[in-house]
Amino acid sequence: MIQGFIQGIGFLFQGFSLITQKGIRGFVIIPLLINIVVFTGAIWLAYGQFQSMMDAMLNWLPSWLSWLQWIILPFFALLTLLIIYYTFSIVANLIASPFNALLAERVEMKLNGRPMPDDSGIAALMKNIGKTLGSEVKKIFYMLKWMPVLLLITVIPGLNLIAPLAWLIYGAWMYSLQYTDFPMGNHNMFVKEELAVLRKNRGHALGFGAATTAITVIPVLNFLAMPVAVCGATSMWVKQLSR
Repeated sequence: MIQGFIQGIGFLFQGFSLITQKGIRGFVIIPLLINIVVFTGAIWLAYGQFQSMMDAMLNWLPSWLSWLQWIILPFFALLTLLIIYYTFSIVANLIASPFNALLAERVEMKLNGRPMPDDSGIAALMKNIGKTLGSEVKKIFYMLKWMPVLLLITVIPGLNLIAPLAWLIYGAWMYSLQYTDFPMGNHNMFVKEELAVLRKNRGHALGFGAATTAITVIPVLNFLAMPVAVCGATSMWVKQLSR
């Protein structure tokens, strides 16, 4: 598990070298531009929401407990970033999904040194559009399934201290599903099959997702997060998940 977790982190960082390679660079441009636009909006919204949450918290705390703000402040900052950035990441990936599928296809061709099957990538997407849309709906429902529990943890005093950790684990798993969906989807796999593969490689999935979460909330790096994660997830698929 620990070894897999570390290897999963490594796969994400392989994405940084892959996005600069000849034959791949051109497929990075559109996902990169989409990510820059969406995350610029996310940064603006995160700042405004954080200020509102902190003002509400300080008004709720009695004056003699005002010192607690220095303990709660970093937790609320991280929680706000995770919720808003993760939400905007879903939006960005939905908009860029056709381009991300092409990017994943190109990376896999580069890593394997051979062309993809005829029924892969966009051709497969168009052929199986109904099944693909159904799989996307199932993936969204899967992501939403744990939201009530997470929201309860977030709002219950005392328990909400572990909320950032809970969101981190949730985000890591969902980011892994979100980005490995592109290379696995190119092989006509859908959410049920994808989850089975990720569960068999749980350490790799959580390591990859945790590293993706980290670069998603780091300024400047978050603009590169989408294409880097698509390339890293494809590398993980080729070298680990597809075995």
